[in-house]
Amino acid sequence: MVFPNKLKKGDTIAIVAPSSPVSKEQADLCKKLVEDMGYKVKMGKCAYRSIHGYSAGTGREKAEDINEMFADKNIKAIWCIRGGDTSSHMMDRLDYEMIKNNPKIFVGYSDVTNLHVALNQKCDLVTFHGPMVKSNMLNKYDYFTKNSFERVLNMEEEFILENPPGEDIKVMTDAYEEGIIVGGNLSLLTSMIGTEYEVDTKGKVLFIEDVNESVEKIDRMMYQMKYSGKLNDSVGIVIGDFANCHNESCKLYGVDELMKDILSDYNKPVMYNIKSGHCHPMSTIPLGLKCILDTKEKLIKFKK
Repeated sequence: MVFPNKLKKGDTIAIVAPSSPVSKEQADLCKKLVEDMGYKVKMGKCAYRSIHGYSAGTGREKAEDINEMFADKNIKAIWCIRGGDTSSHMMDRLDYEMIKNNPKIFVGYSDVTNLHVALNQKCDLVTFHGPMVKSNMLNKYDYFTKNSFERVLNMEEEFILENPPGEDIKVMTDAYEEGIIVGGNLSLLTSMIGTEYEVDTKGKVLFIEDVNESVEKIDRMMYQMKYSGKLNDSVGIVIGDFANCHNESCKLYGVDELMKDILSDYNKPVMYNIKSGHCHPMSTIPLGLKCILDTKEKLIKFKK
């Protein structure tokens, strides 16, 4: 796996919209924000596009943006403006061979999960499950989120994942394992099962998170992951944040209780309450990198 080169002040960052749209005013504010951080900015055309009210351009237009940014030698990083919907529309239009030959920093989460999986598996590129420009940096860029993001981008040989103060990393099943970490948003991972873009968890650590889903729907998705072999194939599971995911019928049975039931006979390490996902603050996870799970020490460590 290729870990992309570090960012320097003065480098050019591309801001792309692979999922849902933002307003022109928000796009302009995002551009100014990143410029004020000390970078040059190239905006993707779809950052200013909106069709059907929920997509920032067609699949062809969004793929053209992504391909253009990876091909541009002057661009050192690609940051997604937000998640939402319709990243799936571009998957068959991306130039994976070109992207593989032009590795660079790629950041996002949520609906961007499709791109993380494809770039990890088809391009051997380490990508970053981290803050997005409009969703996180524009209004909620707290110190912990910023520090975690910058530490991962600038890591040397290893990086230890930390939770925000007051949030303990918890252990569901005990063991020690290591493997490449893959995954992202649970809804997106399940939606791609049966396609060439489905996540490969064989011998890997599976990371999952989600937002605004009922416990009943998470139950269904986890059983789809189980019956498709994704859970058994993995060597360990990291459970991220499940923001606003509730059981309205039974307040005492939430996501944690569901996961414990499903994974009770899973004889591999499972660590949870990891604050990465649709949460503020959030930790950044380098997807595609070697991950060590040590439940005895409650340690999640990444190594190049």
